[in-house]
Amino acid sequence: MTKVYEKEIVALILYASIFFIILAIVIILFFYFSRKKIIQKELEKKDLEIQHQRDQLRAVIITQEEERKRIAQDLHDDISSKLNVVSLNSHLLKTPNLTDNEIVEITGNIIGITAKALESTRRIAHDLLPPVLDKFGLDAGIEEMCLEFNSSKAVQVNYENRVVFNESDKDKHLHVFRIIQELMNNSLRHGKATIITILFEEINNQIICNYSDNGFGFDMKDRKHQSGLGMKNIETRIDFLNGTILFDSAVNKGVKVLMKF
Repeated sequence: MTKVYEKEIVALILYASIFFIILAIVIILFFYFSRKKIIQKELEKKDLEIQHQRDQLRAVIITQEEERKRIAQDLHDDISSKLNVVSLNSHLLKTPNLTDNEIVEITGNIIGITAKALESTRRIAHDLLPPVLDKFGLDAGIEEMCLEFNSSKAVQVNYENRVVFNESDKDKHLHVFRIIQELMNNSLRHGKATIITILFEEINNQIICNYSDNGFGFDMKDRKHQSGLGMKNIETRIDFLNGTILFDSAVNKGVKVLMKF
């Protein structure tokens, strides 16, 4: 009986050992594949982040190139052509036997065209960095931009600011200005909006911008509205601000934007 009992104990220990070995293997395999799956998901997430950063960088580069092309075209078509006319009129002054009236006329042409060239130069410089924004801050810069849009008579812009912006954050403010500028251009150009409302306020030490228009709006499910160059440009600037931006829109329902930074 003792030997039989011992054999049963040995068998029980053996089976228990085998059971715990199998259980240990199962647990090890479970943690191995779970960890592998977690690592795979992390890698996929990292790949998405890298791709997102690449898309943002591409958007920045394309935006810069488009801006350079626009400036080059303005310089060539506007400034260069005017200076050519000034040059031709200047050479005319060397023509012998000019009458006083001819000299006055040529000189007047030179002065008038030079004034137009200077005005065009100021406009190009203003587009690159609005002087009001640089000298007086974000509030004044946006207010001036709203006045310019209002002066077109195509849209009514209602702007209200309840925030005192920190003057030391001028670099950040330029990004905010460009985002608002992009939103307003989209509202007017694509949305055909007639009313735009902009409100800045501070809640829980965070600056919030509520933006809305009464334009055509768009289908939020349509991916093409989220992958455009303008949207990529906005997302890139929001990242620079460490902020967030949320869009709410529907066809024929206008656009609402909530921006925090």
